[in-house]
Amino acid sequence: MTQTSENVTWLTQEAYDQLKAELEYLSGPARVEIAKKIEAAREEGDLRENGGYHAAKEEQGKQELRVRQLTQLLQQAKVGEAPADTGVVAPGMVVTIAFDGDPDDTLTFLLASREYASADVETYSPQSPLGSGVNGKKVGQDAEYELPNGRTASVRILEAKPYQG
Repeated sequence: MTQTSENVTWLTQEAYDQLKAELEYLSGPARVEIAKKIEAAREEGDLRENGGYHAAKEEQGKQELRVRQLTQLLQQAKVGEAPADTGVVAPGMVVTIAFDGDPDDTLTFLLASREYASADVETYSPQSPLGSGVNGKKVGQDAEYELPNGRTASVRILEAKPYQG
């Protein structure tokens, strides 16, 4: 799905189209909606103590930040294919690992940019310690990554399948 490397973000066509549609909505109809909210709140009177006005302005700021993030992401995007089902961990794969080789202590996650965060599966960035540790490993191999406390953890790759979204 995505991998950021040297300021390039790789996206599938579907992901690119989704992000582009979000950008078009946020920079078009959503801007009009928030401007109406701000204007309506402004008409209520004193802006210093107008909670609706301040909430609308805060929402506008968050929306504009997202517009800038999406614009930058899409400018750096390269559209490509979803990863092949080869059993090698790569961005765009749903990966199942076992901690310290214990098959009962497992975690399944999507290795992708947080732009792909989904309610269906937890998402880890390829640049995260765990993500970079498992990236490029094959099913059955062990991988190590550094924990925040400086120690090293070991995991075994149990499964790596392309994300079907």
